[in-house]
Amino acid sequence: MIHLSDKGRDCIQRVHDLGPMIDAAANEIDENRDLPPSLFGALRERGSFRLVQPTEYGGLELDPPSLVQVIEAVARHDASTAWCLGQTNICAITSAYLEPGVAHEIFGPDTGILAWGPGPGEARAVAGGFEVNGNFDFASGSRLASWLGAHVPVIEPDGTRRLGSNGKPVTYTMFFPKSAAKVRDTWKVMGLRGTGSDSYTLTNLFVPEAYSLARDTAVKPRVSGKLYVFTPSTLYASSFAGIALGIARAVMDSFVNDVKDTKPRGASRTRGESHVIQSQVARNEARLRSARMFLLGSVSEIWDEVQKSGALTQDHLVTIRMASTWAIQSAREAVAQLYAAAGALAIFNSRPFERRFRDIHTVTQQIQGHPAHFETVGQILLGREPDRPMFTF
Repeated sequence: MIHLSDKGRDCIQRVHDLGPMIDAAANEIDENRDLPPSLFGALRERGSFRLVQPTEYGGLELDPPSLVQVIEAVARHDASTAWCLGQTNICAITSAYLEPGVAHEIFGPDTGILAWGPGPGEARAVAGGFEVNGNFDFASGSRLASWLGAHVPVIEPDGTRRLGSNGKPVTYTMFFPKSAAKVRDTWKVMGLRGTGSDSYTLTNLFVPEAYSLARDTAVKPRVSGKLYVFTPSTLYASSFAGIALGIARAVMDSFVNDVKDTKPRGASRTRGESHVIQSQVARNEARLRSARMFLLGSVSEIWDEVQKSGALTQDHLVTIRMASTWAIQSAREAVAQLYAAAGALAIFNSRPFERRFRDIHTVTQQIQGHPAHFETVGQILLGREPDRPMFTF
């Protein structure tokens, strides 16, 4: 059974209320590679960037299955908007691990939005904190953010790498105001253009120790909510899968509502009368429904079990990774087939297929949708040691 909390229903209703505004802004978002200020303001006023922050800090502390459904609902209107919300909200999970004073400083104001992207970079341990250098990319939502983060190894004064609880090198996240970084407009891409996933550079930036966090599963949250048993990476996987399913559902709805009565050039029957297309529609409807049920049913079941146990097991992690990757790949297959079935109609900007085709194929290029995850899951199911981690912190 798919779980949806009362908070989740309220959030989805807010999405429905804002739906016409998001739809109207979709082309502008794609062309300007950013959310318009009016939409950003409307989302912020409705608490859309506080979905998973602890209630102690003014957040909703929304449970994972409800979070996925909220992000999915936004993606039906615009994938870039959904991606920004998914990225920045899940970044905010770290608020549960930081010292309360630091968490309030970063996330307390309604403008307190955090974004980050991968390196390379490094932090050298110095008196009272760290000196951070590096170049970072793919910072989705960074144009909306007031704070940035950097995931870096820590180099001790003797030149060795700082180790985590398991005796292996551990990565830290450093937190700093966006104004401390040199941000570069590098986001000129095929799809998800509106995420503004820019790059940034840090040069000899001092970060106090309290504004750092070890990305180590042994690090425990400072708040009691069961939500924080889920790490950012497990929530990224399931939420971005929700985005993929939202994109595919929008394409399916558009095809059924807007294309079924059109005729391909030279054809005697409409697309809706074609037996081939009838079969494709049915098969893709089954593909999307089953992938969605696998994802949301699994996350709901795991959430129920976490309420009792307070922990994620390896079986939980395998299921989240498998269901998330399957949903993303299934959504891509559905969109690709329906795009082809729409023929030349699909290539025009005036119809929703072209943008969503670009968006779904950009989602599948992101690490959460990579088919290599099936190899990792298969290694575990076959009793072998995986050659890459399923999830980091």
